[in-house]
Amino acid sequence: MIRKALLVCGVLASVVYVAGNILGALRWPGYNWISQTISELSAIGAPSRPLLAPLGAAYGALILVFGLGVLWLPNPKPALQTIGGLIVAYGAVCLTGPLTPMHLRGAAAGRTLTDALHIAATTVDVLFILVIIAFGATVFGGRFRLYSFGTIAVLLVFGALAGAQGPRIAANLPTPWAGLEERVSVYGALLWFAVLAVALLRTSSEVPRLKRRGARAAAGSGV
Repeated sequence: MIRKALLVCGVLASVVYVAGNILGALRWPGYNWISQTISELSAIGAPSRPLLAPLGAAYGALILVFGLGVLWLPNPKPALQTIGGLIVAYGAVCLTGPLTPMHLRGAAAGRTLTDALHIAATTVDVLFILVIIAFGATVFGGRFRLYSFGTIAVLLVFGALAGAQGPRIAANLPTPWAGLEERVSVYGALLWFAVLAVALLRTSSEVPRLKRRGARAAAGSGV
């Protein structure tokens, strides 16, 4: 039960992240989710930051715990052990997110240390996610492999589109589609983590049943 609870955190993490986006946008009158990025919701001076900072920390903690659940799987494949370790490391990096916020567009402070750290942390997050999904594609095979490769393609395309808007954000220029492009990429990754968690929950439930079935068959044959 504890192992399953840890794996469920993979789904809860995605739910918390999306809920934070929705609630944060509601607390910021005039916020435009199509043209404004997710990071702006937790930016210094943003009216939604008091809500997004703790939710961001909760997301990091849930992801980290999910990684521990993956490491705790019975007889895990080597790829799953690697994925579990990477998820734990990714969660640890996410926990630093509330400490490295960007400034609002047009803020007098301009580019500061936290802005630079925010860009660095985001880059590390993206690299972790891509590597985790790449390893994940080797775990189940079949449709999940195709789904993983498709997710990587979506992340690369829409992540590049959103990243290209970075200089315009820093210059306080209009970014008509930045928020939508980023959300397609981010939500695609969140969905993948949730699907992985559900798949692992099913697998972990099947292992005990197979062991019991094997034990009953052995007992019936007199072995």
